[in-house]
Amino acid sequence: MYSKYASITLSFGDVLLEYSVKNRDRTENTETAMAPPSKAPLRTFNRQNSGNWSWWPSWQPTSMSLLKSAEAKILSCVKNELWSRFVTLPNQNRIWTLIVSNKTARKTSDQASQIPLVMVHGFGGGVGLWIRNLDALCRSRPVYAFDLLGFGRSSRPTFPDDATLAEEQFVDSIEQWRESLGLERMILLGHSLGGYLATSYSIQYPERVSHLILVDPWGFPEKPPPQQDGSSGPVSEIKRPGPPRWVKAVASVLSFFNPLAIIRFAGPLGPGLVTRFRPDFRRKFEDLFDDNTVTEYLYHCNAQTPSGEVGFRAMCGSLGWAKRPMIQRVNLLPSSMPVTMVYGAYSWVDSSTGNYVAQIRGQSVTQVVLIDDASHHVYADQPEQFNQVVENICSTAV
Repeated sequence: MYSKYASITLSFGDVLLEYSVKNRDRTENTETAMAPPSKAPLRTFNRQNSGNWSWWPSWQPTSMSLLKSAEAKILSCVKNELWSRFVTLPNQNRIWTLIVSNKTARKTSDQASQIPLVMVHGFGGGVGLWIRNLDALCRSRPVYAFDLLGFGRSSRPTFPDDATLAEEQFVDSIEQWRESLGLERMILLGHSLGGYLATSYSIQYPERVSHLILVDPWGFPEKPPPQQDGSSGPVSEIKRPGPPRWVKAVASVLSFFNPLAIIRFAGPLGPGLVTRFRPDFRRKFEDLFDDNTVTEYLYHCNAQTPSGEVGFRAMCGSLGWAKRPMIQRVNLLPSSMPVTMVYGAYSWVDSSTGNYVAQIRGQSVTQVVLIDDASHHVYADQPEQFNQVVENICSTAV
């Protein structure tokens, strides 16, 4: 039930190393209509201000405007009715939200089709990464997707450095978002970090969730002990060697920085860095875009002021393991709530954790689904299979 690889990949972000670790004219937007993508001149280092931090923004070729343009290019592929706007929370934070619905779908009185699907992205992601799923999943119900607080185009407030308080801030923002939109119940789907937060939300607000879908969720297993007994006998004890000193040294240095700081430190080299480290993201969407549209979107999502990234760091222990492993709390999910855990067969997230969750929940409905030829981003690696699995779940939700 532990991750197959050292979680240093995750602490560096779904975006870089497991990333190995990342509208239409009719679109309504209460902020402004989505603008077509445009090229901005590369911002350069201002030597006159090199003595203080005032040069920092000009060092990075990014802005919220460029993020908006990159996202608009992706969302222009949506074929169904797309509604997008900021949802303002009581504390004045804003959550960037999409609602996709099939205008031509036959109206039905079936209760299951009235329950919306709400999709929560993973660390370093945003609503644009669901582009392979939105049209397929809105055939029978509205689909909601939003940028988590501190990520994408949502507000980027200060997060506490306490794991419990940081998790609370994320979960509270989801509940305030739901309340602001007037959603009574939902099928809640979360990927990676989104799966962790969706589970925490479902524990606190079970009456709002009709089915919990966890896609390659982060943060479930406990960190394994540094040394394990290789034999059950009292005489023979095999000690496995720990990581080399240089690995410990690098991990120690990285612990002082936010997970995606390297993207910002790289300045004008940042976009190329994301593209170079994650060429697979271009391949995942190559039938939609023949350029670096998706990697540019990921860059602009993560080169902004760190916020949710700070909250994630607060929730992480060494090497990316969760300080508060969700496996210790899944027993708090109501027994009446169905849970489906979807894993990519080639993901670094170990699917055996799902089997352990099913064991903990006993007679409660818990299904584990393994999708072949898919890695951590299973929704993009095998979208047809993924969409079919989710659609089958939605058709039975009550």
